[in-house]
Order: sequence, then C-alpha cells, then structure tokens
Amino acid sequence: MLVLFPPTRSEANIVKTGAESLSEQGFMLLKGKSFALVTNHSAMVGKSHLLEVMERHGVQPAVIFTPEHGLKGHAEDGVQLADDTSAGIPVKSLYGATKQPRQEDLKGVELVLFDIQDAGVRFYTYISTMGLAMQAAARAGIPFMVLDRPNPLGGDYVAGFVRSELPASFTSLYPIPVAHGMTVGELAAMIKGEAMLPGLSQLELKVVQMQGWQRDMRWPDTGLTWVGTSPNLAAVESALLYPGTGLLEATNASEGRGSNEPFRLAGLPGMDPEALATRLNGEQLGGLHFEPVLFTPVRMPGISSTPKYRDREVGGVRINITDYRKVLPVEAGVTILSALHSFVPEPARATFFRWGFDDMAGSDDLRKGLLAGEPAAAIIARWNEGLTRFLVLREGYLLYHD
Repeated sequence: MLVLFPPTRSEANIVKTGAESLSEQGFMLLKGKSFALVTNHSAMVGKSHLLEVMERHGVQPAVIFTPEHGLKGHAEDGVQLADDTSAGIPVKSLYGATKQPRQEDLKGVELVLFDIQDAGVRFYTYISTMGLAMQAAARAGIPFMVLDRPNPLGGDYVAGFVRSELPASFTSLYPIPVAHGMTVGELAAMIKGEAMLPGLSQLELKVVQMQGWQRDMRWPDTGLTWVGTSPNLAAVESALLYPGTGLLEATNASEGRGSNEPFRLAGLPGMDPEALATRLNGEQLGGLHFEPVLFTPVRMPGISSTPKYRDREVGGVRINITDYRKVLPVEAGVTILSALHSFVPEPARATFFRWGFDDMAGSDDLRKGLLAGEPAAAIIARWNEGLTRFLVLREGYLLYHD
C-alpha cells in the first residue's frame, strides 16, 4: 500500500481530509488521467463538493459510481437506484441491479478513486461498496485510491461481536466488530491485507491520508462540519448513537424512524416511558441520559416512508447525549435492547427479534443471550475475546498514531 501525503500532528486539532490534501496539491495525481470516482454528497472539501473543486482545477471523472442513498444522499435506505448522469458525466448506481462496477464501465479508466464519509459501523453499507469496488479495480488491473476521512466514532472505540460463522452479506461483509475504530483508508488496507475479499492480492492500493486526525477524536473534535451521511443520520447525535440503536431496526421496537430524531428515540406501543427511563438511567451509562417520551412515527417521504408503528403512539425514551466522549454506543444499544425486551409481555418476547438481527449483530450470541434473559453486562463481556484478537490484527494497518 502506498500512503500519500503522510500526516502531521495539528496543534489546533483541526482535521484536513484526504480530499482537502489532494485539492491543495492541485489534483496533480489526477491530471491527465482517466479516472472513476466512487462518491456521494458527503465528499465535501470545505464548503464545496469534491466534484465542484475538481471542476475548478480542470479535472473531471470519466464515470461516477454511487453507493446506497445515491449521489445526492436523498434516497431512503434499501431503495434501489437506477443509473443517471450529472453534468454530462455517467452516474452508475452501485445500489441497484449491480453492487459492483462492471468491467465495461471501467474500460479506459486508469484509476478508481473513493471518497465517501463513512459512519464507522460494520452494517453501514458504504464500506461494502468500497470493498466491492476494490475487487472490480483489481480485476481490471487498475489502482484504487482512497481519500481518507475521519471515523466519526473515533479510532480508539471498538465494540460489538466480530462477525464470525454467519455467511457474509452486503450489511455484514467483513469479519470485523460492529464498531471497528478504523478509517476507510485503514480498513481498505486491512480488507486487502487479510484477504477479506478474494482477488485483491495484486491490487495497487493508495491512501491519501488526513492531516491532524488523532485516534481519540470523535466527530465534534475534528473541526469539520457534519454532513448527514444518509437521510436518517442527518444529525451527528444520531451518528454517534447509531452503532447501538441501529440494532433496533431488526426488532419490533421503534428506533425513531418517522421522526426528526431517528436513532435517538426507542420504544414500543403501550410501553411505560417512565418505567423504561428509570430502568435505563439506573444503568448509569456514561454520557447518556434517558428522558421518558411519547412519540408518533409518521410517513416522511425521502426519509422514512414506512416507519414502524406509523401514526401510532409509541412509549419510550429520548436518548440525550450529555458527554459525547463518554458514550459507548454499542454497549448502550445492548442495554436498551435488554430493557425493552424485558418489558415486552412474555408471549411476544420470542418474536421480538426480526429477520436480519443476527446479521447486523454479527453473531447469534446477542439474540440468544437476550432471549435467555442474560444481563447486558454478561453479553458485552463475551465479545471481548474476539475484540482482543481483532485489535492485534488491525494494529499493522493503522495509519494514525497519537
């Protein structure tokens, strides 16, 4: 792997992304090249989008590939997208009939460039798109370049079960924990180096590193403006809770879709908000306070057209972040799941978990533990052995050291 523009420590703790570094170099690495760009709306360079900045420097991709939610990030989750054009440039969807660049779309292309802001979560699909694009580039004998961006959860926070035994899927493509604590550049190197996908051994991988990013930084520490990575992660607070509350998507509980606070609300119709809030506040989860609320999910076209319990009152909690540095989102998610499940009447507990839960959790261990009534702390302790092995494995791929 070739690392470009090695970082310097920033005394101001203000982060410069890989795209900003490349822009300051006048995109010299791209001049005269026919390149493909895997990107979406999140690829901001200051207050401008990467495509706008490229245009000002006389640089333009031959083809654009887009992940789930599309180039503008307006499509709802799970909605398959068709190909399009933007300013005369072909835009090929990697979340439609195909999830990988086709070889005919790479004809004449000399480089595949990736620049997307990720959420730092295994089941968030942008890293799956990256890996499949890496495979396509390798198959075509084309170098792959990642413009690195911060992991919004930081580089020190690693949590959740490492995906094992379960077959790989688009939402669980790699044997990594729910929160892996790696940047997309670091993860790309690991995907290649550990052969997490076949056919990557000969891929020429390049990473344009960030400047000033430190592993203990969560998003608010970076000095960068948060651009919602998808319609339901419009707020940075949602992104900081998503690794845990995202697991609610594959249960009968509401995760707050259909409201202005997705992944910051949790509950079920008929649940006692006061009892749930009291139970969760009693767990004394760092950096969090649970407020009893009643909320009614509604249809929100382009954000959540079919939320759970649409137009029905839900009793639950609002999850308020009081100190983002102390929040452990996956552990919080397991604790919330445990509390919700325990409040569900006995006959309904067996059907609380929906299809896809094990896929998101990375293991059936979480579901089985909750069904058995195990304390959240006991379940959390069981993933530590897998995390220890993962932390040793990832050490050789880390590009940033405090």
